[in-house]
Amino acid sequence: MPTTQIRPARPARPASPVGEAAADLHPRFDADPLRALLHPGRDLWTPSQLRELTTSVASGFRAELTDLVRYTRPQRWWARLGLTEGVELWLLSWAPGQGTEPHDHGGAAGSFTVLEGELHEDFRHPGGQVGTATRRAGAALGFGAGRAHQVRNTSEANASSVHAYSPPLVPTRDYRSLWDIPTTIPPLPAHRLPLDRLRELADLEGP
Repeated sequence: MPTTQIRPARPARPASPVGEAAADLHPRFDADPLRALLHPGRDLWTPSQLRELTTSVASGFRAELTDLVRYTRPQRWWARLGLTEGVELWLLSWAPGQGTEPHDHGGAAGSFTVLEGELHEDFRHPGGQVGTATRRAGAALGFGAGRAHQVRNTSEANASSVHAYSPPLVPTRDYRSLWDIPTTIPPLPAHRLPLDRLRELADLEGP
């Protein structure tokens, strides 16, 4: 997505204790509760597990998220909340009129939960019709690999949302229109890499 992230300064990351699966966590969040939700030892997540994650983070860390979120123009803002070898977790903001291009997630499963405001989603499965939904604060959705969508803030108020994808850092694939998606959405190569390398890619690529 053609977006820009404004990152707060990060302190040095402590090493994970011996025998503990690695997780990269945003420094402004209580490490133990967030680490527990990220299940660092889990290799792949299902759509329902991702939905539970984004819902739990949006409700359990609401004060921290609303304090962290920023709204920028012309490009959107985001912050990475957590990263393991099995999942990536993001906070995204949407000023009025901002949105994505039609895209799929390259074979990754995903979820998002609306934290504040409302988001308009157009979506399509291969061979199906285009569906639409308005997702308001508290609404959550988990989806599998065979789905493309476009998310926009069509309201006059700011919106924010928590997103998760597994496997992490699979490239998205943009389309001119949701009607242009193929009859089968082929998976793109996943970055099955150690956490340090995934972190470098996340810093470069964003959600």
